[in-house]
Amino acid sequence: MPYRPPLVPYETFVADPPDLPVRSPGERGLSAVTRAELVTTDASGVSVKATTSDGGTLAIQIGAAGEGILRVRLSEAPDARGRAARALTLVRPEAHPATVTVAGPVVRVSAGAVTAELTLDPWHLRFVDPAGRVLLEENPGERDISGRMRTLPFGRSLADGTVAAYHESFTAPADERFVGFGEKFTPLDKRGQRALMWNFDAFGTESDRSHKTVPLYISSRGYGVLVDSGMPVEFDMCQSTHSCVQILVPDDVLDYYVLAGPAPADVLDRYNRLTCRPLLPPKWAFGAWMSSGFYVDTEERVLERARRLRERGIPADVLHLDCYWQVAGHWSDLRWDADNFPDPARMLRVLRDQGFKVCLWTNPYVSQHSPAFAEAAEAGYFLRRADGSTYVADVWHGSHPASGIVDFTNPAAVAWFVGLLRPLLEQGVAVFKTDFAEGVPADAVAHNGMSGAELHNVYTLLFNDTVSAVTREVAGHGLVWARSSYLGGQRHSAQWGGDVNATYPAMGSTLRGGLSHGLSGVPFWSHDAGGFHGTPAPDLYVRWAQFAALSPLVRFHGTTSRLPWDFPAGAERLVVEALRLRYRLLPYIYSAAVESARTGIPLMRALLVDSPGDPAAWGAELEYLLGPDLLVAPMHDPSGERDVYLPAGRWVDHWTGETHEGGRYLRVAAPLSRIPLFVRHGALIPVLSDQDSVGDGPFDGVTLVSWGGTDARTVVRDVDGDTVVVAVREGDTLRVTCAGPLRVRDATLAFGRGQGVPHIELTP
Repeated sequence: MPYRPPLVPYETFVADPPDLPVRSPGERGLSAVTRAELVTTDASGVSVKATTSDGGTLAIQIGAAGEGILRVRLSEAPDARGRAARALTLVRPEAHPATVTVAGPVVRVSAGAVTAELTLDPWHLRFVDPAGRVLLEENPGERDISGRMRTLPFGRSLADGTVAAYHESFTAPADERFVGFGEKFTPLDKRGQRALMWNFDAFGTESDRSHKTVPLYISSRGYGVLVDSGMPVEFDMCQSTHSCVQILVPDDVLDYYVLAGPAPADVLDRYNRLTCRPLLPPKWAFGAWMSSGFYVDTEERVLERARRLRERGIPADVLHLDCYWQVAGHWSDLRWDADNFPDPARMLRVLRDQGFKVCLWTNPYVSQHSPAFAEAAEAGYFLRRADGSTYVADVWHGSHPASGIVDFTNPAAVAWFVGLLRPLLEQGVAVFKTDFAEGVPADAVAHNGMSGAELHNVYTLLFNDTVSAVTREVAGHGLVWARSSYLGGQRHSAQWGGDVNATYPAMGSTLRGGLSHGLSGVPFWSHDAGGFHGTPAPDLYVRWAQFAALSPLVRFHGTTSRLPWDFPAGAERLVVEALRLRYRLLPYIYSAAVESARTGIPLMRALLVDSPGDPAAWGAELEYLLGPDLLVAPMHDPSGERDVYLPAGRWVDHWTGETHEGGRYLRVAAPLSRIPLFVRHGALIPVLSDQDSVGDGPFDGVTLVSWGGTDARTVVRDVDGDTVVVAVREGDTLRVTCAGPLRVRDATLAFGRGQGVPHIELTP
């Protein structure tokens, strides 16, 4: 369980995780691998018979699962599978040849960029890079001065005669740092933390509870570790002892992958190859999403909202209708509230003609007060209790009626749910917000026989797969706007940070969560501009909108209005200016997004992605690179001052043109009208003139802006293909040439002729 603060009333929730058993002092149960004998070798790796500390035997398999990827399996039977496999496959290893060499008691298995070195008797395993540098090696289990064991070595543990968990431990050098594990709102470096892979309704973004978990971490030593399990895996990242990383897997097999670097981008590329490439959202999704907020809405109000957005020149592409498009208390039976929305098809046509897409809120629960509940319960479409009755769960934590949970392991239930979504898409709805899905109780029973504990994490993948598939079938794209996710969830773009408080500290922790999620393979992430819970002060609203406008995706949503005109005129003006900056930068942002979908590099990325050899970059967690050339430092303090770390190189202040040398911290003071923003010196940035919507077609009338008047090369990616742009400095002339379909209008310098380049020649 996550940390429980003392002297604070502790509440339990219907979907809390099961605890691992605690053995009494001196109780037997450890079954650690002590020695082994080689059984077979083949083109992919080796099979080994292991003897354990309690006299038992286990099967070990070590082999290549792709170039630079090694897989380690420990189980009772060689063909054992993880329990999530009953629902879906999480990891798909590649067939890749391994180089196997045997030299006495030492066996080496190489997958190119990483090699496993096995010592059979006594057992020891380590992983090295091609130069022989140790990336990570097993720890035999740490003991304290009393002789008591504090961490568990490679093997498994029994409790009451049954297997409680498999485990693995690695020695951690004192300066090693770790990032990843999904959308974690705790400090970016996870050393000293315990990461539990269990999707929670997180109640904000300021604790170790998270909606999205990914059992993957990346090390500053140039490798990553991925555990293939849908169970509540625990990663003790030097918390029990500063010398050791411990992994506990309460599953039927320990199945993990070592992913070679050396850079985080290399690890993420290999992770993508094992799971899937990220889904690129449609182009219009990169525009602003404007929400109705969490209050009762009507057809009249939606149309009025759209009219005012266009009349006031506020850039926007998507209108989001939250819970109240349905009858209050019936959530979520996916049926229009006929009183408040008498003609939704007409409303959708009007909004389409105004250039708006419409997003509807959904979740996988159906209130027991909905007329659809009895129908679905009788048909067996919900998860059940052990006695066969429908599991009616308090998924809203007492704030709304208890609900049934749609059982996506039941094909008939999937068909029923899809049958509710499809007519909405056919009416003209463009996309669904797939909320919740963290609420499967551990003691529930699914149609396919899985327990709730086995289903809990992967349930979100089944839910989002279902919604994405019918959206693709009808609307032609697979976009969802999801709150929860798990291993491989980068196939579900987009994802957002959940119900964050409207405070400056909460904005900072939200940013940490987004960077952590990007380092877990999910590049298309967002958050609620202004915060979700409460009403932001005007200055916070502006600062958060500036952060949102320079995030991968941007949505304004909260318990109260986040519409610009509901704030003072000065705040509205600054928010619109922030959105206009985003829309001008859309060719750059979309180009970087296409690259993220192809490579897995996060669109909003921690500085360590581009500067993995810089220790300071591993500690910079309140700033980020948006694409390769823009460094964004959201103002997380009401004073308007903060420290910004600039990586190596030269950086140009976007607002003043002042150039700063990198590799150091800079104290900045930013008026409310400006977010601290720096451009890499020499960058070529494609921009547009002001516009109110993105649309679906290629960008037109692009201006290429040189930040420095120097030699440069960039690739602008668009829906009609890639364009290579090259700038060459020849004396006092900068010659810019384009090869590709990009419609270029002009080329210019960011700050006039101050860089000593009086002439720019453009060859479209």
